[in-house]
Amino acid sequence: MMRVNQTETAVLGALSVAPMTGYALREAIREVLGHFWSESFGQIYPTLANLEHHRLVTRRGSSRPGSSTFAITAAGRARLTELLGQPIQPVPPRNGLMLRLFFGRHLGPEACRSLISDARADARRRLAQYDTIRHQLEADHSHQQDHPYWLLTVWAGEHTARATITWADQALAALEEMDAPGNQRNERTRR
Repeated sequence: MMRVNQTETAVLGALSVAPMTGYALREAIREVLGHFWSESFGQIYPTLANLEHHRLVTRRGSSRPGSSTFAITAAGRARLTELLGQPIQPVPPRNGLMLRLFFGRHLGPEACRSLISDARADARRRLAQYDTIRHQLEADHSHQQDHPYWLLTVWAGEHTARATITWADQALAALEEMDAPGNQRNERTRR
């Protein structure tokens, strides 16, 4: 699946929940989908124009720029279903933290500790955010048919954050052990 199809999927999916202006769509993708999907804002407006051209969305509203509301059409819903049914294409991993830790000997244990501590703190923040989102979903009675599916993504985020916290605790303990006096690995690293 090409990147543009993934952008189409995000845009059509967001519009399947509710009609929105381009700005509201950008915010929904950033704030709601942003926990597991990022989209270049520079792709959203051209994608909307392309979807409108192919009659997958309609535009309603005033002639003022940015005030038009976009709504998904029946053909757009069919296209969304088609896109969602395509196989998931693996994305090569790009993790700056792991890149730095892999070459951590050049940074030293203290810098690595700091990176890992920051990752753990970030995971704790994300875990708290997912908890808030889950409670909001439980209290929100609109979009009830979507809630079980939305919760699947929240649970994935919670599990990923917990796994990061567990990993960070283990990694910090390993760094402490490496720094322990008399550790042969520590002596070789200093040479």
